[in-house]
Amino acid sequence: MQESNEFQELKRRFRAWTFPMTVAFLAWYLLYVVMSGWARGFMAVKVLGDINIGLIFGLLQFVSTFLIAWAYARHAEKKLDPIADKLRHEVEEKL
Repeated sequence: MQESNEFQELKRRFRAWTFPMTVAFLAWYLLYVVMSGWARGFMAVKVLGDINIGLIFGLLQFVSTFLIAWAYARHAEKKLDPIADKLRHEVEEKL
């Protein structure tokens, strides 16, 4: 099964989405950490009342996590699940 073209295509589609998204998220997170450590003055700039840029960046970490999870669910539903379902049915038929 692992050597089938469909399984290889499933792996390719999975990796083509997850690897770049993982790198992008880690870069975004690293930017937040670096800015928090070395750009404290910038991160302390007040935007609205007691809300500063650092707080906004921190909250955006949560927002981006949920957006990535939502985008992955849509990607999986459209691009991965149909192939995975077909492969699962083929394996179950052989058992």
